[in-house]
Amino acid sequence: MNLSFQKLFFAIATVFALFAILVLAKPILISLSIALLISFILFPLAKKLETWKINKAFAAFLSIFAVLLIIGGTIYFFSSQIINVSKEFSHFKDKIILAFADITVYFNNNVSFVENLEKNELFNRMKDWLTDSTGFLVKKTFTNTATLLAGLLATIVFTFLFLIYRDGLTQAFLAFSPENKRPQVLKMFKSVQQVGQKYLFGMILLTLVIGMANSIGLMIIGIENPFLFGFLGAALAIIPYIGTVMGAVIPVIYAFVSYDSIWMAISVALLFWFVQLVSDNFLTPRIVGGGLKINALTAILSLFIGAAAWGLAGMILFLPFAAMLKVVCEEFEELKPIALIIGEQNKKEGVGSELFLVRWWGKIKGRFPK
Repeated sequence: MNLSFQKLFFAIATVFALFAILVLAKPILISLSIALLISFILFPLAKKLETWKINKAFAAFLSIFAVLLIIGGTIYFFSSQIINVSKEFSHFKDKIILAFADITVYFNNNVSFVENLEKNELFNRMKDWLTDSTGFLVKKTFTNTATLLAGLLATIVFTFLFLIYRDGLTQAFLAFSPENKRPQVLKMFKSVQQVGQKYLFGMILLTLVIGMANSIGLMIIGIENPFLFGFLGAALAIIPYIGTVMGAVIPVIYAFVSYDSIWMAISVALLFWFVQLVSDNFLTPRIVGGGLKINALTAILSLFIGAAAWGLAGMILFLPFAAMLKVVCEEFEELKPIALIIGEQNKKEGVGSELFLVRWWGKIKGRFPK
């Protein structure tokens, strides 16, 4: 095997150049990527409206408007619970600072970092620091909100343009391929679109299932505003592997601060742990994983590379794009090795933790007579 240093150099340089482009063009590429995924899921609706003699632009507008109505209805549904939690924010802030001061003083008494450290003094200093930082936090929040709204507007515009110019964009890409290869390229485009659709539909369904499970569990435990915290945790579950843990942090802190009971917080943590266990080993592989068909290594690398390039948005978007990259690589002989690296290796073996749970359940069933 002869390894060309020149080819290796160009391959590495290309990877670094692509990553640099992803970072430098982050704002526009994030909006384009989200718009592309949304257009995949709205394409069937827009096409159906067009069969009713509605022109393409108005069909695209109605499709996007339907999505905005759903989002607006969701925000309205949770608005009263959000207001209730925000009213108690000042109380929560004081209790969190007090708890942090207790923990700090406890460790200081055992390790003795600072001499004569008192809880009240530490509490007042932390409260003053937060008060002094309020102006900066408000400014930062305003800036982030403005950036978010600008990105949202750009995403809506790009989605609209993707929907009305989809035929022209497809023909333009087909023009780059030879005449005899165009049916194959068109098939590849449809496969990429199906991957995006399956991923989004799967994540929506998974969010609803996890949200209801979290909410019912929180309601049984006795936590106020269960649907808000339940679906907040479910929404963060779209981040692979760590999303459910991130979603559990706020409800656990809320339970600890609101009810002055460590057992309430532990109950909430156990609930989210159990839901995550069921989700990761049973729900996600069947609802979402079946449409992606990528291995765990690729998923983890997508998570880290996405976080490094685009932050939170990259952690969410790079996973379906890795699956789309696999579909593209499968259509070219030169790129098939990359598809093999990205894809599942042994479908029959399954996920180790899933097989462990199945065997564990089988042993339990075997102890009971039929």
